[in-house]
This record gives sequence, structure tokens and C-alpha cells, in this order.
Amino acid sequence: MPELPEVETVRRGLQPVLEGARITRVEARRPDLRFPFPEKFLERLTGKTITALGRRAKYLTMHLEGGPVLICHLGMSGSFRIETSDGGEMPDSSEMLGEFYHERSKSAVHDHVVFDVVSPEGARSRVIFNDPRRFGFMLFSEGAPDTHPMLAGLGVEPTGNTLDGGLLASLLKGRKSPLKAALLDQRLIAGLGNIYVSEALWRAGLSPLREAGTVAKPGKKAKQQSDALAEAIRSVIADAIAAGGSSLRDYMQTDGSLGYFQHSFAVYDREGEPCSKPGCGGQIERIVQSGRSTFYCRTCQL
Repeated sequence: MPELPEVETVRRGLQPVLEGARITRVEARRPDLRFPFPEKFLERLTGKTITALGRRAKYLTMHLEGGPVLICHLGMSGSFRIETSDGGEMPDSSEMLGEFYHERSKSAVHDHVVFDVVSPEGARSRVIFNDPRRFGFMLFSEGAPDTHPMLAGLGVEPTGNTLDGGLLASLLKGRKSPLKAALLDQRLIAGLGNIYVSEALWRAGLSPLREAGTVAKPGKKAKQQSDALAEAIRSVIADAIAAGGSSLRDYMQTDGSLGYFQHSFAVYDREGEPCSKPGCGGQIERIVQSGRSTFYCRTCQL
């Protein structure tokens, strides 16, 4: 599944084309993705102006003038591609937004939804949703996105300063599940996924196997741990978003891949490699937790 930084990179890539644009035509090339498209899907989108393009956790939210809000999820293999025109027939150029750790498809066979839009200045673009495994979806929210059943139970965002040590400790207090499992609980922190939880735990020097509630116990040590973990979560997400944003600018108007944070992974997918933390001397190991790979260093993550 794409994680929050990748979805945010996609949002930032779509934003200049979609925000303020009017949808002139929508084509759905099949009746469903993971779920059937909403009733009157094409009719309710066509002619509408997109007032804002947002993100909540791993969901994109397209706000339309007069409603509704279109909620989009990329699923396991979904991606957006933009085709632009300088006044002739589209496309003059094509750009895929958000190349992920697992390569995304560019095959037109898997182009399932096509949005034709025109900007306030008259520039025409085509935004194409491609999804070979069809595990993504598009649904309407009639009110605020947070009221939709898909988003209503989501926890705090791991961006900005809202997530601090005190809040994190309150979320984890008394929990006996492994720390990594607790951090992946979307009801606590929204948008964290397998890759960045592994990276954040390494930065904070905490084992993915320890009980989650141990960082919320009374005392100075636990406070230091919760503060360090909150800072690690925020910084690893911010660094990944910044890396994606930089690559997005580098690859504007191309059909190339966007950079991914993989070049900066400290532990993820680095089994058997030396730990890069200064003075550690340990080695990165891979274990399986709840059916998912966990990468960590048992020497410096306690």
C-alpha cells in the first residue's frame, strides 16, 4: 500500500492542475474498482469546479463546488498520470505522479478513470487513474470528509506538531501489543505504514517488539522515549515528503519516475547490512510481525 508521504506527493503533483479547474468530461471505463462507482458518478462530477485537493491519512479528497467531496484511495497499485496540451490534441507531455517502492503501471489497458479539466486560464489537461489490481476506489462524501465511514475513525495525523510525546504517550498508555503494531493502528495515528514505522523506530532507538505501553509509563525514561518517538515519526514523514516534493519538481513535464525515499532508508529492506547509526556496530535483521516484514537493529533498538 502507498504510505502517507507518497499520497502527499501525488496530491502536490495534482494540485496545480486540479485546484480551480473545471471538470469538462469524466470517463469511467469499467463499472467498479474495489467498490462500484457511486450512483450518477459521471453526472455529479461533470461541470463541477474543484475548489480544493486535500489529503487525510492515505486518502485524497477532491472538494467540488456545491459538493460532493470525491474520496480517492490508490489501493495497492493505483497511480495518477497527467497529460497536458499546449492547445493541440492531448497529450503533448505526460507525467506520472508518485513513483513508489513497487513500480506503478503505465499501461493504458489499466486506465480506468479519465478526468478532462480546464484551468481558469483555459489550459486543458487530462488526469488518468491507472490501477492494474483495481484495489483503489472512488467514493462520494456528502458532507465533510471526516464524516464518511472510511475516514470517521482515523486518528491524529503524524505531520506538524500535533503529535508530540505527551499525546503519543496517552495513545499508547496501557497497550500490551508490540510497539510497531500499535503504531500501525490507524485509529491511533492515521497514515503511518509499514515502511515509515520501521524507520521511525530505528531513529528513536526503540525495538518494534517491546510493549507499546512501556513508552507511556511514569518516569523520566519513558517520557524521553515517547518524546523521541514522536519526533522520529514527524521527522521521517517530513523528510520523505520533502524528498518526494524535490523529485516532483525535478521531473515536471517528463514521463520519468519520481524519486522515492528509498535512497534514505536506514533499515527497511536492508536485511544483513551493517546498522548505519554511528557507534552501533549491529546488523539489520528482518522478522515477521502480523504477517508483515519488520526491519530493525537489535543492538541499538531496545
